[in-house]
Amino acid sequence: MTPTALRNGPPRRAVLVGGIGVRSAFGAGLDALTDGVLAGRAAFAPVQRFRTTAHRADRAATGPGSPRLADQLVAVLAEAGALSGPAGSEQPCTEEELLLALHGDRRAGPVAAEVAERTGLRPRVYTGACVAASTAVADAAALIASGRRERVLVAAGYLVEPDTFAVFDAGRALAGDGAVRPFSLGRKGMLLGDAAVAVVLESAPALRRRGGRALARIAGWARTGDAFHVCRPHPDGTGLARAVHDALARAGAGPDAVGYVNANGAGSKLGDLAEAAALRAVFPSGTPPVSSTKSVHGHALEASALLELAVTVGTLRAGSLPVNAGWQAPDPDCPLDLVLDRPRPASPALALTVNAAFGGANTALLVAPA
Repeated sequence: MTPTALRNGPPRRAVLVGGIGVRSAFGAGLDALTDGVLAGRAAFAPVQRFRTTAHRADRAATGPGSPRLADQLVAVLAEAGALSGPAGSEQPCTEEELLLALHGDRRAGPVAAEVAERTGLRPRVYTGACVAASTAVADAAALIASGRRERVLVAAGYLVEPDTFAVFDAGRALAGDGAVRPFSLGRKGMLLGDAAVAVVLESAPALRRRGGRALARIAGWARTGDAFHVCRPHPDGTGLARAVHDALARAGAGPDAVGYVNANGAGSKLGDLAEAAALRAVFPSGTPPVSSTKSVHGHALEASALLELAVTVGTLRAGSLPVNAGWQAPDPDCPLDLVLDRPRPASPALALTVNAAFGGANTALLVAPA
């Protein structure tokens, strides 16, 4: 057994997903998100909530109108059951900790403060770029697995707004053709998307006490950094591959147990190449089925990992793997078993969802059916 496996053995206590609340471009709820993703129906449309005439790109996956992020976060926390308080408590949720992933700008503090005031929760804010939410999930899972907590609330939110849109457009990161094409020849980049998500993670005894039913189990988790470049990923995907290996070691599972990968796949030329290299390193005899659901719901920045965890739970429950939308032609440097054309029926023992961020940060979460 490797030193990593010894250090990161299977969790002492199961980490269960006891509730999920979602707002996305597909509407309210996990069912709406799952149905939209499995339909392979990209939610990208011309942005209406601010002017894009000065930009190269004009599309994103947004919900109607101009919602307030604090309102959306309170709604998904309620939908997930996060505001009812842990089983056996006399108070609804006063002073319970919330791990909250938000975009790291001037709005994060006021949003967190409003959520705290309206819910009684104590937010601890994560702003670690596109792995912020999965880092929060890893922290929450570690607290439950070790017995330090019975229940941990995780939430994340990002709504497409003009400042970030302008920054990514100026950096030529947004797809000018209006489509996200992960791992495809001719991919042009990413597109942004709305997301507000809340997940309740619980121990099995806590879930039993309140009479709840698990939606899924977080079987393994890991995070790594490769510190290769401030923006570009390591071309060999070494940091991401190490994160997947560590998550598998923590779950006490081998690569052959993974039956689906919800890839980071943002549609960038260098990012997709690095991720494909990482997956080939983890699965040398051939990857399991792979798709990036960013191809339909867009990139929600700090909230993306929690949205994709919700997608992964939803597709496991549906017994169907979502398509890698937007695909045009094979890229010989991305030889993956992509789910194309239509959803693929499957009941994997483990699904892997991975995320990567600027600065070389990588996370991997392993999800098992309940």
